[in-house]
Amino acid sequence: ETTTQTLKPKNFVKSMRFGLSGLDSWRKSCCYSHWERWMTTSKRVQDRSKKKRVHELEVATEKWKITSKIIFLMELLKQEPEMVIPVRSLSHYRKQISLPKPHRISDFLRKTPKLFELYKDRNGVLWCGLTHKAEDLMEEHKRVVEENEDKAAEYVTRFLMMSVDKRLPVEKIAHFRRDFGLPMDFRTHWVNRYPQFFRVVKPSLDDVEFLELVSWNPEWAITEIEKKNMKMVEGVTETETKTETSHTPGLLSLPFPLKFPSNFKRVHSYYGEKIKLFQGRSYLSPYADAKGLKPGSLEFDKRAVAVMHELLSFTVEKRLVTDHLTHFRWELVMPQKLMRLLLKHCGIFYVSERGKRFSVFLTEAYDGSELIEKSPLILWREKLLSLVGYRGRKKKFEADTESDEEGGDGLRLLQSGSDVEDLDVELEQKDTLEYKDPLLEDDSEMDVGEIM
Repeated sequence: ETTTQTLKPKNFVKSMRFGLSGLDSWRKSCCYSHWERWMTTSKRVQDRSKKKRVHELEVATEKWKITSKIIFLMELLKQEPEMVIPVRSLSHYRKQISLPKPHRISDFLRKTPKLFELYKDRNGVLWCGLTHKAEDLMEEHKRVVEENEDKAAEYVTRFLMMSVDKRLPVEKIAHFRRDFGLPMDFRTHWVNRYPQFFRVVKPSLDDVEFLELVSWNPEWAITEIEKKNMKMVEGVTETETKTETSHTPGLLSLPFPLKFPSNFKRVHSYYGEKIKLFQGRSYLSPYADAKGLKPGSLEFDKRAVAVMHELLSFTVEKRLVTDHLTHFRWELVMPQKLMRLLLKHCGIFYVSERGKRFSVFLTEAYDGSELIEKSPLILWREKLLSLVGYRGRKKKFEADTESDEEGGDGLRLLQSGSDVEDLDVELEQKDTLEYKDPLLEDDSEMDVGEIM
């Protein structure tokens, strides 16, 4: 009661006399200055100035976004019995391809005529199907995935080895299916193809399915940073490397590769000592038991950086959507404010915001907007991207009754003279607030909106 009386200002008493409207007005006037200070000191991704954005990685984000939409639609069509689907049925997947209204799905499909064909049947229903080139690409994709299945199985196993209970919900792993290069039948068949590594378990009838580790592989309990360091050491034979690396994972003292963009020059001049201390601090291997670490401690945070580095190293694009990562906070012993950690270590990670979803990059893996090491799946995706978008004639669709009478499908594809725009990668220029350097004020708060 004493505290309440000391904090109650005269304005509050006055506002009560004038009813709720007066109270609301008082609240707004009192909170305005605090709100203004919070907005100008926020470390949210959205509040970064344009100078703090890495243009090349923003281009890469947009490129992979487009590819992801196309692959989703191609996989969807591939699962249809005749590999065709009414365009109106695709409206149920607007969220998956991030195509909000009023944008029309048919317009999106028309911009990629080398991969999608559009037809109208005699009833005026618009249908979508794959071109022959798209079908060939899907067969090629299937071969590439099959050829790299063993590596994907290794990454999934190592993912399980990093988890607290050595098991993860199958539904959660499915979020990373394309990122890990897993096949479409991941949940139904693929999870049962490697019984020597993992198995599907269901603790109870009402419980979810888990993928559980079957056997621990010491040779896989080595981080990608350790492997790169071993390659750099001269005179180490393959036998010596295997013998040396088969130990139980514990403390590591290897620094993380840093890659700052040119417009982050102030980081070294102002925070060089902090970076040096962070790089020199020992940390627990992502494959070691982390249950005893205290959340918020320096050791806890550095191990979390190591986990993120390792997980990103497994992915095809060396990039992940951050809201997928937040599903694994408990299983991987990660901090609640994961976005804050990613932003703080801007020399190791880069966070990009395109639309409503954030992506985090492993900066060392990129040279400009291009991956330094390209896996067969990346080469396939680049081939796919080369067929997206064109400038030519817009297609017009009419019913063809003659072909229907002759046993055809009643569909006819015509050409008109109107142009179709290229599906260009355009970066939006948004007005944003100034963004403070991410290594400032370790104890400050962050707002990450929808992601957290």
